[in-house]
Amino acid sequence: MFDTNTYDDPFVLDPKIRARWAFMETSSAAAVLRSVCPAEWADITHVLSTFQLDPKRWLQAGGNRGDIAKEIDQMFSDRGWRETRVDLSTQGILLSKKLEVIERLPAVHQEGYLVDNFKGRVALDVEWNAKDGNLDRDLSAYRAWHEAGVISAAVLITQDRIKLKQLAERLWFDYQETLPEELRNPKLPIDLKTSTTTNLEKAELRVRRGVMGTCPLLVVAATPDTWNQQPYSPD
Repeated sequence: MFDTNTYDDPFVLDPKIRARWAFMETSSAAAVLRSVCPAEWADITHVLSTFQLDPKRWLQAGGNRGDIAKEIDQMFSDRGWRETRVDLSTQGILLSKKLEVIERLPAVHQEGYLVDNFKGRVALDVEWNAKDGNLDRDLSAYRAWHEAGVISAAVLITQDRIKLKQLAERLWFDYQETLPEELRNPKLPIDLKTSTTTNLEKAELRVRRGVMGTCPLLVVAATPDTWNQQPYSPD
């Protein structure tokens, strides 16, 4: 694994986008995407520059993962990305010295999974507060697909759990202050305490183990700077 930071190069990524999200990458993923997959990179940077974290949807009870992930997925869908299952089939072919086929071995089929967004040669998942075991599935699949020549790079969009938890608590406190004392509830409407969900920290731990091999991977995480600067409101 090559831990790089080409996303800090303003030629690769607009500094305005860099300032709104947290990033980590392997094997110069941002630079690879910009150079090898320019159309897909344009889509990715458009979504990152456009998306804003809205407390109304983010802090909605029962809708945390679904609403945010679906909103981001829809933004990619609008630009031609599709939920896609990627399966791999490998077959060994025995050849003579004269390159004559001696035998074709039975094909080995590797069943994949539905990646949230796929376009060209880029796989992109939005893992927002899902079970952190999803990361093991995602990262192993990216590596296999890259080694098989199916993708040039992969992207994972998630959240900086610790920093967003602090923001959520502040927004919720401010909202409670607007209510009559008898209606106040200090408990957040969503659970942001658990550390067993997908987030930047969990992704970093796995990536730094070297599970990606040489596959370029860009991890993007929402932070308080991704917030739309609006207070929480239930309406």
